Amino acid sequence: MEYRKQAHATYYANYHLVFGTKYRRKVLRGGVGAYALLTMRDVAKIFPEVTIGASNANEDHVHLEISIPPKYAVSEIVGYLKGKSAHALRKRFAFLDRVYYGSDGIWSDGYFISTVGVNEATIRRYIEMQGREDGGQVKLVF
Repeated sequence: MEYRKQAHATYYANYHLVFGTKYRRKVLRGGVGAYALLTMRDVAKIFPEVTIGASNANEDHVHLEISIPPKYAVSEIVGYLKGKSAHALRKRFAFLDRVYYGSDGIWSDGYFISTVGVNEATIRRYIEMQGREDGGQVKLVF
């Protein structure tokens, strides 16, 4: 577990993000899914504090472990990932224009997001010991 710092915040904000293709069409076969994940890693060019850890593409959905700083809304980052990857995929794989005709997007509208982090017992122990740590009496270990 790695705590990250910004000017006025220390955070550990990792998420498990899943989103699927529109109509659950199995278009992420072969190199298409791998290319989608590659383009999503470019998020760091625009949002350098956002990092993608583990990632996997199935035929009709992707899984990402992603760290998003608290200064960004999760929906903002998800929208960016979907938009940029869809544009790159359509540009590289012409068959997607036949599968998703017109302005129909590649990704479904929704997504699943879940936090990944320390467990409830660790948080409870941290809160209970906080006063002693601030007083220099105890050094917390996670």
